[in-house]
Amino acid sequence: MVTTKRYDYVPIDQVRVHPLVGNHRALDDRKVAHYHDDILKNGLLEPLVVWERASREYFLVGGFHRLAAIQRIRAARPDWFDRVDVRVVAGDVEEIRALNLKLNADRLDAKVCDYFDTILFLNNANWSVERIATFLDKGMGWVEDILRYVPGMDPRVRALLHAGAMSWGKAKQICRRVLAAPAGEERATVDAALAELERGGDAEPRYVLTPKKAERKLSKQLAADPQATYTVTAADLHALLSLLAGAAGPAREQHLARVRATFPALVD
Repeated sequence: MVTTKRYDYVPIDQVRVHPLVGNHRALDDRKVAHYHDDILKNGLLEPLVVWERASREYFLVGGFHRLAAIQRIRAARPDWFDRVDVRVVAGDVEEIRALNLKLNADRLDAKVCDYFDTILFLNNANWSVERIATFLDKGMGWVEDILRYVPGMDPRVRALLHAGAMSWGKAKQICRRVLAAPAGEERATVDAALAELERGGDAEPRYVLTPKKAERKLSKQLAADPQATYTVTAADLHALLSLLAGAAGPAREQHLARVRATFPALVD
């Protein structure tokens, strides 16, 4: 559990950056300039947040732009701000990394991809989905999507997402297509999806069946016939799940035919 140990006034040279706890984006020079002018005029109004891993060993957790502004001031006036106000926190490295992400995300209007590495890191440290979501003020479904799709995400998709050239929704569509693709055809599936995007098309064919649509149709059938039953095979279930996952190409037509025959109430 992250705790605030104390507020202190420490030598600025003692505040360092930990290799696992850094800023999640390149510093914005406009923000650094803003803090530079504001600190010169009003002083450091909000303390830096530092992690005291060991006694008097401080690593920056929050305040990267403010620290950069102070360093810029000190470059011109070395005798200024040789000590700074800090909020000293304690916790495990996993908790500190999560706090670092939370503080930076709140300030930087973070993209979803800024959360990827930290969420995977926390998951590998045996944090539950609920704990991750609660700490980061996010929904559990949002965290689950990251854990489901990011580990196998094609690097090209991640790069486009990071650059803002692709939405998280489109990235998930491509990931779903890859997960539904036959073994060995994953890269070709990404190639096709990216080519469709370049042509201005959708990254994924229109869903012929969605979970919401299936639930609605099944509810209507149950209301009309509460005793309705289905006799299904594993292949039938596989076809149904593949359609719900957005199967594409010839496989989709095969799955559609099987689902229409086995679950006639679900498909028009």
